[in-house]
Amino acid sequence: MTSSQKSKKQETGRQELPPTAWAVLGLLSFPGERTGYELKKWADSSLRFFYWSPAISQIYAELRRLEELGYAASARSGPEEARAKRRYAITDAGREALAGWAADTSEAGPPVLKHGLLLRVWLGHLAEPERLRAMVGEHLERTRAELAAVREAMEQAGAVAEWAFPALALRWSERQHLAELELGEALLTDLADLTGEARQAGGDAPTPG
Repeated sequence: MTSSQKSKKQETGRQELPPTAWAVLGLLSFPGERTGYELKKWADSSLRFFYWSPAISQIYAELRRLEELGYAASARSGPEEARAKRRYAITDAGREALAGWAADTSEAGPPVLKHGLLLRVWLGHLAEPERLRAMVGEHLERTRAELAAVREAMEQAGAVAEWAFPALALRWSERQHLAELELGEALLTDLADLTGEARQAGGDAPTPG
């Protein structure tokens, strides 16, 4: 750790944690206690639409880390439940640290786009034009399915007053998916125009071999 990092840590009073840890702690910051499995379900129906959803193993690893730091606490369920469960809750220290991290805009960084489909389009000179168009069509179908899931999550979040800010993030995700559909349709048009120009020039688009 550099001297500047040490100074920053002393000023904020926070531990240097990976984004996954802050995301898990963020899930705990809403009212109620939750098991690791419940946190995973919520991440799958919220975080994954605009960030990503950690694996269940990552969630439990971060919960252990957060407990060691005093940012989270857990308790096992009593004999009234058929299967014993460990439920987690954020502590006052955890809430204070999370609030400081959330308010630090330098932590956010620029958005990162890793678009697998576009990587393949970039290599389109090695593919059959029809296959490229089919891949874009499949991407559009997946995006429509994701959009439906986002809207379902928005409806659930809208029914809970404490989830007003998660609902805003989901609304942004809805707009992002709508934009992705528009971009995909435009890409189909671009591919059709490109292959049409290639034929007029006297040959097909480059293909393997």
